[in-house]
Amino acid sequence: MNKMKRMTPIEILLVEDSPGDIRLTKEALKESKIINNLYVVLDGVEAMEFLRKKGKFKDTPRPDLILLDLNLPKKDGREVLAEIKDDKNLKRIPVVILTISEAEEDILETYNRHANCYITKTVDMEQFLKVVRSIGEFWFSIVKLPPDE
Repeated sequence: MNKMKRMTPIEILLVEDSPGDIRLTKEALKESKIINNLYVVLDGVEAMEFLRKKGKFKDTPRPDLILLDLNLPKKDGREVLAEIKDDKNLKRIPVVILTISEAEEDILETYNRHANCYITKTVDMEQFLKVVRSIGEFWFSIVKLPPDE
């Protein structure tokens, strides 16, 4: 089977406030076969500034994928997701919810707000690394994404 490799890096925005989860996500993406640039913001306000290219983020690229935690300071992930999916310039960016919450209401709410995927973080480090690697491989080796507007 002849797989075409993407030569330009995937732009990934990680919205996460846990230093441990940031470190694990960086490690997993580094080990993956996907060439990527990872940008990290620590809260929902920064996430929206990054996405709207405001302030210190004016020269940042548009992400190809957003990894979004739900429990964030300043503006939680549910609000960030709603803002992304309500914005005609951002709504096509795939948003993967990556959170510790297994609450059915969180799962329903995020899918109702058009999250593309909901993944519960595992406490097992090896499993977490496997999940993050598979996210990149799935979204950029298998899925066909629409072009930017």
